[in-house]
Amino acid sequence: MDQKTVKASVRKMLVAIGEDPDREGLADTPRRVAEMYEEIFAGLTANPVDELKVGFELGHHEMIVVRDIPFYSMCEHHLLPFHGVAHVGYIPNEQGRVVGISKIARVVDLIARKPQIQERMVSEIADCINDGLAPLGVAVVIEAEHMCMIMRGIKKPGSRVITSALRGAFKNNPTTRAEFMSLVNSK
Repeated sequence: MDQKTVKASVRKMLVAIGEDPDREGLADTPRRVAEMYEEIFAGLTANPVDELKVGFELGHHEMIVVRDIPFYSMCEHHLLPFHGVAHVGYIPNEQGRVVGISKIARVVDLIARKPQIQERMVSEIADCINDGLAPLGVAVVIEAEHMCMIMRGIKKPGSRVITSALRGAFKNNPTTRAEFMSLVNSK
């Protein structure tokens, strides 16, 4: 992250919107924004597949679902946040390889930490788990609220966007897909 350029850009933006970047409340804002961007865009330089390298050959062959994984991301169109939960399921490969459940949450977190659209994010999570674990199937559902729809434009608070990505057994077998969706929807 080029913090020097981010600071200079934030300062220019403050001037461009008619603010005084030297006034007391804004004087340190360029530094704070640069530090925040380094944190919230950390996914730009990370490889989430690395999170899946340590696994266990347990011989487990049943569906594993991690539900309600909270995330925060940034809309690439307006650079406003969107946030929600991801639900991730997979069926281990023939060897029954599994990973710690925190690894699934880390994949979601790393992929969320960059400017993007939700439709791409759900596919990237599914592809990452598919590539990293080579499971028989992967399913991901994301539910999120987008600040670009809430605080500007159409201004529709409470509206949620739901996206899904299915790979392998979840895409090819309606019964497997239905089981995953019933587990996700049971509250």
